[in-house]
Amino acid sequence: MAEVMHGGRLDEAVSKYGGVREKWLDLSTGINPHAYEIPEIQRHNWTSLPDQGAEVAAREAARACYGASELAGISLAPGSQMHIQILPYLYKPQPVAIVGFTYQEHGVCWQRAGHQVYMTDGLDSAEATARIVVVVNPNNPDGRYFGPGQLVPLARRLAAKGGLLVVDESFADVLPEVSVADEAGRDGLLVMRSIGKFFGLAGVRFGVALTSQALQVRLDERLGPWAVSGPALAIAETALNDTKWQKRNLKKLQGASENLRNVLLNNDLHIIGETALFALVGHDQAADLWEHLAEAHILTRSFPGKSDWLRFGLPPGRAGLNKLDKALASF
Repeated sequence: MAEVMHGGRLDEAVSKYGGVREKWLDLSTGINPHAYEIPEIQRHNWTSLPDQGAEVAAREAARACYGASELAGISLAPGSQMHIQILPYLYKPQPVAIVGFTYQEHGVCWQRAGHQVYMTDGLDSAEATARIVVVVNPNNPDGRYFGPGQLVPLARRLAAKGGLLVVDESFADVLPEVSVADEAGRDGLLVMRSIGKFFGLAGVRFGVALTSQALQVRLDERLGPWAVSGPALAIAETALNDTKWQKRNLKKLQGASENLRNVLLNNDLHIIGETALFALVGHDQAADLWEHLAEAHILTRSFPGKSDWLRFGLPPGRAGLNKLDKALASF
């Protein structure tokens, strides 16, 4: 099975193109460059095993933040990637439809667990293909999204056949109206969220799966005790409860996204799709553009099999935006 390439491989770029890591502009991920400020972590969170109270507090903070009902089961993991990896092993091998092109780990993990994975171009073709359907919403890397009016009825139909709709909402914080987290708790639906992208805390490794209580139990059995560290639970609880910061951050990201869009358009780049955390452009010399930017110590995201695609994350400020603008203008 081929290795999946991800963004954020800055060490490799520095090794090949030189420079000092701190002076590189890493636009290869969709992670918020203005991260939530880490709160003070009490010593016991580092020195003791996480207790049940800390887990409950983080779980209830997630329930409130994402609008999930009391009926929803909430599984906590060290990053959504862990849920992505263990979920396929809870189902017997069968056809699985993934609405693509999208985050490749979904397909890789279902295939690794023995399932037949089919990439489809929409919900109708996915439903016609399999009882288990995976949708990234909004989608990474092109920002395409489906509304609750499309996803909730699909989840009901799949549930009636003993199936499951998996909705990866890693980027839904910047487009909350598309979220179906408030529907979690019904059979046939699992919603994934995390604090990695919107909160900019990818290194904390904290992921949430909102689903039926029965499926939550099965996920937690696979994860085992103390799946999430004490410091991660404390940070997540604080961040998820900080609604004032969330509102300010969303407005800030929308402004930063507009600035990025203007720079890309002013340099004659065609925007295929976007969210408030990234923009995907199409260019017939995308590989050469990637190389040119890397030589200027700017890392962007290319995609194997999509030779004309390049994704840009948000620069951390005006200086980064100007650096990108200058490099694009000289291409």
